[in-house]
Amino acid sequence: MDNAGYTTLARQSGLMREMQVVANNIANMATGGFRKEGLIFSEYVQDLDGTAPSLSMATSNARMTSQMQGAVEQTGATFDLAIEGRGFFLIETPDGEALTRAGNFTPNAEGDLVTADGFRLLDAGGAPVFVPPDAEAISIAADGTLSADGQPLNQIGLWEPETVSDTTRRDGVLFTLDAPPVPVENGVVLQGFLEASNVNPVAEISRMIDVQRAYELGQGFLDKEDERIRGVLKTLGS
Repeated sequence: MDNAGYTTLARQSGLMREMQVVANNIANMATGGFRKEGLIFSEYVQDLDGTAPSLSMATSNARMTSQMQGAVEQTGATFDLAIEGRGFFLIETPDGEALTRAGNFTPNAEGDLVTADGFRLLDAGGAPVFVPPDAEAISIAADGTLSADGQPLNQIGLWEPETVSDTTRRDGVLFTLDAPPVPVENGVVLQGFLEASNVNPVAEISRMIDVQRAYELGQGFLDKEDERIRGVLKTLGS
């Protein structure tokens, strides 16, 4: 295979990975707190010997997560929480602490606020957020202060990674930490609201069409190149 074939194969591999990312974004456009992903492509240029032009190869070697705010939708539920602006909720999981923007919490049997997967929400001090089972009225202020029947109990913490590279996507809405998170000052928590996915369906579907067309063009080139090589071998062998 010549250089043009190798370059096209590298391009096809990158396009396939990008299609997988776009498809995952579309599949999660209704997942609350989901952050869309994109690929970062790197180009490698090799100076060839002699008078031949340089060879350029590209690869998708990293993923990026969009931190754009998703739409905030009112639910009225006591333990539905949304973050306005910067910050993440800190969650305790069996594999360590994780960050999330999905705020659909409920009290478990022990009175701790947990995610749909049963992971406990942590407060500003890193302790589980406890809600008294016998409380008649629960209110959560914009600064995260949780009160039961008018009595302040604890403060839900908002956190963020020190740098974007300190997080790794664990699943659709959870991000694991490579370094301790830092608290967000003046963060805003909205009670009775949930943040929707920040995926733009129209933009993602349009991108999927573009990627598919580009992949088809590359496949057409490879098919023609295969026919050309077969023709040359057939001619030489006759």
